[in-house]
Amino acid sequence: MKNEHETPRSTRIYHRQIEEALNDSFQRRTLDKFAVEYRASRDKVFEEIDGRGLIRQIADMKDAAARHVEELYARFKAEAEKRGVVVHRAADAVEAREIIAKIAEENGVKTVVKSKSMTAEEIRLNAYLEKQGLDVCETDLGEWIIQLRGEGPSHMVMPAIHLSRRQVAEDFERVTGEKQDREDVQRLVKVARRELRPKFLAADMGISGANFCIAETGSLAIVTNEGNGRLVNTIPRVHVALAGLDKLVPKIEDALTALQVLPRNATSQRLTSYVTFIDGAGPCAKSPTGRKILHVVFLDNGRTEAAKDPLFSQVFRCVRCGACANVCPVFRLVGGHRMGYVYIGAIGLVLTYLFHGRDVAKTLCQNCIGCGSCKDVCSGGIDLPALIQEIRARFGREDGSPLPAKLASLAMKNRKVFHALLKFARFSQKPVAGKDGFVRHLPMALFGKQGFKSLPALAPKAFREMWPAIRDSRPAVSGPCASSSQATNHEPRTTKIALFAGCAQDFAYPEQLVAAMKVFKAAGVEVEFPMEQTCCGLPLTMLGESTTAAEVARQNVAAFAGEYDAIVTLCASCASHLKHGYARLLGDDPATAAFAAKVTDFSSFVHDELGLDATVVAHGDEKVAYHASCHLCRELGVKEAPRALIRQVADYVPSAEEESCCGFGGTFSAKFPEISAELMRKKLANVTASGAKRLVLDCPGCAMQLKGGADKLGLDLKVTHISELLAENLK
Repeated sequence: MKNEHETPRSTRIYHRQIEEALNDSFQRRTLDKFAVEYRASRDKVFEEIDGRGLIRQIADMKDAAARHVEELYARFKAEAEKRGVVVHRAADAVEAREIIAKIAEENGVKTVVKSKSMTAEEIRLNAYLEKQGLDVCETDLGEWIIQLRGEGPSHMVMPAIHLSRRQVAEDFERVTGEKQDREDVQRLVKVARRELRPKFLAADMGISGANFCIAETGSLAIVTNEGNGRLVNTIPRVHVALAGLDKLVPKIEDALTALQVLPRNATSQRLTSYVTFIDGAGPCAKSPTGRKILHVVFLDNGRTEAAKDPLFSQVFRCVRCGACANVCPVFRLVGGHRMGYVYIGAIGLVLTYLFHGRDVAKTLCQNCIGCGSCKDVCSGGIDLPALIQEIRARFGREDGSPLPAKLASLAMKNRKVFHALLKFARFSQKPVAGKDGFVRHLPMALFGKQGFKSLPALAPKAFREMWPAIRDSRPAVSGPCASSSQATNHEPRTTKIALFAGCAQDFAYPEQLVAAMKVFKAAGVEVEFPMEQTCCGLPLTMLGESTTAAEVARQNVAAFAGEYDAIVTLCASCASHLKHGYARLLGDDPATAAFAAKVTDFSSFVHDELGLDATVVAHGDEKVAYHASCHLCRELGVKEAPRALIRQVADYVPSAEEESCCGFGGTFSAKFPEISAELMRKKLANVTASGAKRLVLDCPGCAMQLKGGADKLGLDLKVTHISELLAENLK
C-alpha cells in the first residue's frame, strides 16, 4: 500500500510529506467543508440524547470488558461453538493471516470478497492472501476505490475522502476500459455496483470485521452503510469474521447502548443503514453441509498487554467511529495518510504505537497539537491527549531526549536558574526588541518557517519584579472596598486568592496580570503572589520530559501551600495543567488534590465569584471578537463566562469557528510551523470577516500566536487578554 511505504521514519521526510499534503488544494477544500458540516450536524443529532451520560456508560462497560477480556473470550467461544461457529485466537498479525489462509485452503477457496474491516487493514490481510494466489476484492465503495489505487484508507469510516470524483472516474476508466462522466457521481456509483455484483456471486469466501462480539450469545454485530456488508456475510459459503479482542462486550444491551453513539459520532446519523446481528452458522445452500461455514478470528496483537496497562487500557473503549479525526485540526489540513499509519487520527497515533511498533510511531506521535478536540467527542471518553503525551514520555525515557528537550528540562528544573536565563534573554534582546513588544530587525533567514508570525520580546520588567510595588500599593481590605468605585453590590464569596502567573505572562505579557490586578482591586479581592512559583510545566510534558515536569509540579504545589480561597490563573493552558495534569504526574496525593481543587481560570473567577456589575464596569461600543482557547473551552469546559464578560463591557461580535485551535500548541508551533501557520491564518481570517476590531482571549500562548500573526499580516486588529478589556472599562 502506498501509505505503508511512505510512512516516515525521519522528521525531515515527514515535513516534506506534510508540505505536499498542504499543497493538495482539493483535499484541503474537502476536509475544510467536511469539518464544518460535521460539527454542525453532530451537535444537532446529539441534542436528542444524553450524549455525555451514554459515553460514560460506554466507557464503564468497555473498561470492565478490558479487565475481564479472558472471561469474555472464553464465554463467547463456548456460546459461538454451540451455534456451529469455529473460534480462533491469533497472537499477532502473522498468526491471524495464517489462520485465515488455512481456512481458505481447507475449503478450496479461490475468490474472496471483503466488507470494510480496519482490523484486516491492521494485519495487511489483502496483500498476504493475494500472495497465496487468492483473488481478493474489497466491496465497500471507498475501500474498493483505494484498492484500485494501491492505497490505504485515509479515514477509518470514509477511506477515500481524500479523492475527487475526477480521480475516481479516472480509476474507473482504467478498470472498465470505458469513458466515464467525471461529474456524475450517481453514474459512477452504478458503475461500481455493476463491476462488483459478479464478484459477490462468484466468491467462495466473505471476510468481514465485527463491531461488537457479544459474549452472552456468541453473536456478532456488524454496522455498515452499504448493502455490501450483508452480501459478503450471506452469499459466499465461507464467512470469516476478523475482530480484535477489544470488540468483546458482555451483553447485547451493551452493544445497543454503544449503537446510540457510534453512528451519531461517525456520520451524524441516528442509526446506520444496516445493523446486522449474526447468531451462529445459518442455512447456506452453497455449503456442502447446508450450513454456513463460519469462523471468527480474534486478534490480540498487543491488546491483552494494553488491557493490563492502567492508562492504555482506555483504547478498549474505542468503537472506531473516526470522530477524533473528524474534529482534529491537523487531520483537517494534512489528511489521514499524514495523520496516521493504518488507523487514522488521534486514536491512530496511539494504536500505531501499540500495534505496529515504536519505530513507525516515533515521528507520527509528535504531530498532535494537544487541543483536546478528540477527547471532547470520543465515543468512549478516551483521554487521547494524555495517551499521546505518555507515548512521547516513553520515547524520552527509552531513547533519551532530543537536545532541545534536554536543555529545556535542565533549565526549568531549577526555578532560579530558569528565571535567571529569562532575565539574561531580556538583556540580550535589547538591540532587536521594538517598542511595540515584538522582536524586530533580525534577518528573516534566522526564522526559517517560524517567520509566519512576529515573535514577542520579553517585557522590560517581569511581573514578579513589579509585585513589591503593586503589593504595597494595595488598600488594606479583605472584602469589598468601602469606596463606591471599588465595591460591587454584593460581597464576593471568595476574598483571598493566590495569583499563578505562568512564565509567559510573568516575563512576556505582565500587562495582562497588571490589568487583572486592577479588576481584583476594583472588586475588593485580596491577592497574594507566591514568589516561589515557576512555570506550570506543561511545555515539559509536551516534550516528553515527564520526570522534570513532576519536579516542577511539586515546586508549585509547595509554593501555593498557604491559606487561599482560590488559586487564579490568567492562562487557560496553565489552568488545565494545574487542575488535571498534576494529578497524572503526581498521582493520588492529598496536597496535589487540595491544590488542584482551588485552581480556577480568570474568566470563571471574575464571572462566577465576583459578579461585576454596572457599578464597577461600563459598557462601550467597541466591536470585540472572542477566541476560545482550547484548554479553556474543552479541558475546563468554560464556555459562557468569557462571552458574558465581553457582553458586559463591549459589543460582542461572534466569529466563525470560535472554538477551533489557533495553531499554537506550545512546542507544536516550533515543531510543525507549516501546520501552525495555516491554523493561525484561518483563525485570523474568520475574526477579520466578523468585522471586529479587537480580539480577546484567555491564554498568553494564543495571544503570542494571534497577536504575532496579526502583526505579521498587517491586520487592523487589536489582540489582548480579556483582563485588559475589563480593566480598560472599569469605572
